[in-house]
Amino acid sequence: MVYKYEVIADSLRQAIKSGKYAPGELMPDQNKLATTFDTTRITIHKAIQLLIIEGMVYSKRGAGTFVRKDFGLANQQQETQVDRPLGTTRTNQGKKVTSKVLELQARLPTAEEAEQLMIDAMDPVYVIRRTRYVEGKVWAYEHTIMPTSIVTLTKQVLLGSIYGYLEKERGMSLAGSHRIISAAKATADDVEAMGATLNDPVLVINQVSYIDDGTPFELSESHFPFESSTVVADVQVH
Repeated sequence: MVYKYEVIADSLRQAIKSGKYAPGELMPDQNKLATTFDTTRITIHKAIQLLIIEGMVYSKRGAGTFVRKDFGLANQQQETQVDRPLGTTRTNQGKKVTSKVLELQARLPTAEEAEQLMIDAMDPVYVIRRTRYVEGKVWAYEHTIMPTSIVTLTKQVLLGSIYGYLEKERGMSLAGSHRIISAAKATADDVEAMGATLNDPVLVINQVSYIDDGTPFELSESHFPFESSTVVADVQVH
């Protein structure tokens, strides 16, 4: 069964891909789209959420919904989207997940970070670096940027699941992530964090994660050892 919001999302998706809405362009507001598609604003909101998670658009409170400025560029890259649970803990449910905190500090965002997180240049962000372990073995090295306005983080929180803390302790509802998967050579940071060999291949996942109102709350780059990393994707054709 295909829901109406999925049909609407596909229509908007095609409009963006065809160039009807250009990168950076403001899309019609949700009331206008509801009239166009003869539906409710709630249905339009659900359709927009799909496009946000896919990385095609973003919503800015008080301004509207925009096509991502980097959509055209990202569309030219070799990109794989993987439908997996958010976070290491959810990905490895039933297993023992632990963390080693390498860094927790706050600073002002770079111009690129501010744009992707839709925050002001003077809004501070956390810089978080962790090594994640599953059943005592290295799983990944994570480098995360998160606005300090989202939540107050401590080393104790970082030793567990950040996503779990946001949901259970802060009552946030996480919508999903836009992911780009690539390969790279291990850096000195990978050697320190994972015991990798310099220049060995690593699997890299860059992602922007969103809460349910479409606000991005995290930029992260995770590196995985090549010896134990695979990508699995289930593709459903309607």
